[in-house]
Amino acid sequence: MKNKVRFFQSVNFKIALTFILILLISIEIIGAYFIRGLERSTLESFKTGMNTQAETLASTLGNYLVNREGTSDEQIDSEIQRVLENSDSPDIIEMKVVDQKSIIRATTNVADKSSIGKKNEDSNIEDFSNRNMVAVDDTTGDRVQINVQVIQSTGDTVVGVLYVKSNLEQKYREITNIAYIFVTASAFAAIISMVVAVLIARSITQPIGEMREQALRIAKGDYSRKVLVKGKDELGQLAETFNQLAERIEETQEAMESERNRLNSVLAHMTDGVVATDRRGKVITINEMALSLLNVKQEEAIGQSILMLFEMEEDYTLRRLLENPDEILLERPSNDKNLDAMILRVDFSMIRRESGFISGLVAVLHDVTEQEKTEQERREFVSNVSHELRTPLTSMRSYIEALNEGAWQDPEIAPNFLKVTLDETDRMIRMINDLLNLSRMDSGNSELQLEFINFKDLVNFVLDRFDMMVNNHEKNYKIRREFTKRDLWLEVDTDRMIQVIDNIMNNAIKYSPDGGSITVRLVETHNNIVLSVTDQGLGIPKKDLTKIFDRFYRVDKARAREQGGTGLGLAISREVLKAHGGTIWAESRENVGSTFFISLPYEPYEEDWWE
Repeated sequence: MKNKVRFFQSVNFKIALTFILILLISIEIIGAYFIRGLERSTLESFKTGMNTQAETLASTLGNYLVNREGTSDEQIDSEIQRVLENSDSPDIIEMKVVDQKSIIRATTNVADKSSIGKKNEDSNIEDFSNRNMVAVDDTTGDRVQINVQVIQSTGDTVVGVLYVKSNLEQKYREITNIAYIFVTASAFAAIISMVVAVLIARSITQPIGEMREQALRIAKGDYSRKVLVKGKDELGQLAETFNQLAERIEETQEAMESERNRLNSVLAHMTDGVVATDRRGKVITINEMALSLLNVKQEEAIGQSILMLFEMEEDYTLRRLLENPDEILLERPSNDKNLDAMILRVDFSMIRRESGFISGLVAVLHDVTEQEKTEQERREFVSNVSHELRTPLTSMRSYIEALNEGAWQDPEIAPNFLKVTLDETDRMIRMINDLLNLSRMDSGNSELQLEFINFKDLVNFVLDRFDMMVNNHEKNYKIRREFTKRDLWLEVDTDRMIQVIDNIMNNAIKYSPDGGSITVRLVETHNNIVLSVTDQGLGIPKKDLTKIFDRFYRVDKARAREQGGTGLGLAISREVLKAHGGTIWAESRENVGSTFFISLPYEPYEEDWWE
């Protein structure tokens, strides 16, 4: 959003203000010198004039104060009064003459006529000496010039003194008026100068403003307009240079945009995640695949430290990644809560400039969860197969060594040793057959021998065999059947399905307590039939419930080996049901029992179709 510049913040105002301040400072300095000089000149001229006038008047009055024969004092006073009145001027406030006896002989102050003939009481003329001073009038409070001039006769004899008080305040007022006129003229000059300065400043700042507008348009990606060149001065040259700069920026922006689109297209279609950082390790680019793998949003990732994004700040530092940009493995929680953690392999590489300066990091993320899981399963499978085969082989070797050392001659020991050896051999054969079956299923070489059968009859057939085995079994148990009344016709591989039900029933019998009951339910849903087998055993811990269908996985390993289990029954059952398009799962509560479920796709047949 464009911010409007206020007038008092604009360059126009600053230029005009600077011009006016310079002008005012110059005028004030000149005015100060001028007023001060005028004041000094006026006051000195006034004082000089008053002194000259007082001296002239005192010289004139010297002849009148001398006693002349045939002339009375009244006549002399009258003549002196006339001389004072003839010498009076607007600048003079008062004049008076005092003789050598300190008697006031004449005065121009109408209000003080009664003092004529009386003794003088003014301290300024008591000592009969010349005096020139500035004082304040006690009556008006104005500043006055006082001149005291000695009156001498022809023989330089002091015969009196002339007292002249002139209006000095008037001169100060005149000077003040002149200063006021000067200030007023300066104000008018400042206003006129401000208008002129604003116009001149606008002629300078208007091209700058146009260039600013163009810069804002360039920032928004609009390169269509150009700055108008109005002259050949420096501003005109700057405008031409700005237009050339805009063209270069447009060309560069188009090239960068093309490269960015190409890069974004490459990043968007990559099957690997890509994260790029600046030299401080802050994320500046991240593609969609990386966002999906890391389970974060783009606004959360951008600007975040790559160490925090990968949750590795406790084990790694940015310097360590820059110095040793090797690959690492990260374990991240999966987006699906039902799945295990996701394993990511991260390959780091540095972004270097031509100068060799490291300006950032690029991290490429590969989802290696399946590879790691497969590798782990392969290692576990090899370990389990080795362990499962080594155990019976070790047992067989021990018994065979004992027989070889002479135990075969003992009629009581030899048969038992041979029986154990035979049992372990059978166990290994069963394990190898199971492994071969799983291998064929994994490779897709195992073909199902499908036939259309009544699945309820098949389950009953298997359960009947287990009912008949109760008397020969070391453990007592009871099988309860809860079947739907309808016949359920399915196309299945009978031998494989019997193998699955056998595995589940054998597990239920193994882990059920003596005298316990096993409940078998067969129900029909809309699109499936579900067979469930519930025992009253110890149950399966929650942490093991999702792993019991893995190969060689046993919850109770010791007991399973004692009872001849290979650890492959449930894994085979899962593969058989997967080949039939069905599923198998389990539910369990510890110390209560477990329930195994088999679900197969089912479409009810119509009698007309069967016919």
